[in-house]
Amino acid sequence: MQSPRGTFGTNGDTLAIVLTLNKLLIMTIRPIFLYYIALVGFFGLFVLLMLWHTLLSPSTHLPVALILLLTVTPLLLPMRGFLDRKLKSCAWLAYISLLYFIHGSAEAYMGEENLFYVGLEILFSLMLFLGASLYIRFVGKTR
Repeated sequence: MQSPRGTFGTNGDTLAIVLTLNKLLIMTIRPIFLYYIALVGFFGLFVLLMLWHTLLSPSTHLPVALILLLTVTPLLLPMRGFLDRKLKSCAWLAYISLLYFIHGSAEAYMGEENLFYVGLEILFSLMLFLGASLYIRFVGKTR
């Protein structure tokens, strides 16, 4: 393909086009949309863990209260700040969501019988991590 200056891609034309498209893409994503993604991931993970360990597949080896205490409590620690959209709480919640991602990945690797719930855990933890991390990135630039 020929451009007025010669062949396409010379003199940094390709780089300029990529940078322009990148700026347009970043400018169209609103931080509140990213926060909503993180919010869906948070409440999805919270509800999934509550239902999974109480109604859907309760444990026969350990008390349900102990399992809920160990699995749900880390989500509750930064919850107030996250709902107030505080960046520090969003960052902590993004870090905590990685624990759930690791747990889900390990369960999927071991081939447990609850692969649907494990897949949802991985999906919600990734939504929470990416939504909170990108929300921090885009809101932190404006403050």
